[in-house]
Amino acid sequence: MEKVILVNKKDKVIGVEEKMKAHLQGKLHRAFSIILFNKKGEVLIQKRAKSKYHSAGLWTNTCCSHPRPKEKIDQAAKRRLKEEMGIETDLKKIFSFIYKAKLGSLVEYEFDHVFFGRFNGKPKPNEKEVEDWQWIKLADLKTDIAKNPQKYTPWFKIIFGKVKDKVKKIKI
Repeated sequence: MEKVILVNKKDKVIGVEEKMKAHLQGKLHRAFSIILFNKKGEVLIQKRAKSKYHSAGLWTNTCCSHPRPKEKIDQAAKRRLKEEMGIETDLKKIFSFIYKAKLGSLVEYEFDHVFFGRFNGKPKPNEKEVEDWQWIKLADLKTDIAKNPQKYTPWFKIIFGKVKDKVKKIKI
């Protein structure tokens, strides 16, 4: 049974809960999102597998998940990036934010730590997690999110809104 770390609004640990129960009850828990850029400045996005328990078939950032109890957030991000996308690279935490989104009968209520990294190869995604992937120019992504917001996960739209105009200023 997979567990998540429950936190308060200052990201202080207040407990541990079974992942599905935390999502059913809308409990605030720790998460992370990873966005990788290549040398052309393109973003690596993935389409979530249809078998995912929420947001299946939607486009999102390179990788996202939850740290395990007692696991450091940066170690969890690196672990999950390898498991999900077959990628090993350095990551840098850029910012964090809290968001809440109703997804059918589930509630995503997360204290999300956002990491950026660089990668110029071809990912080797886990087919159980990822249906498709692509490198996309920031301008094209901005246009598509504006035209087709329903194709993207709620947290990715929030992250992208926060970083789309700042990416070139951030040193990774």
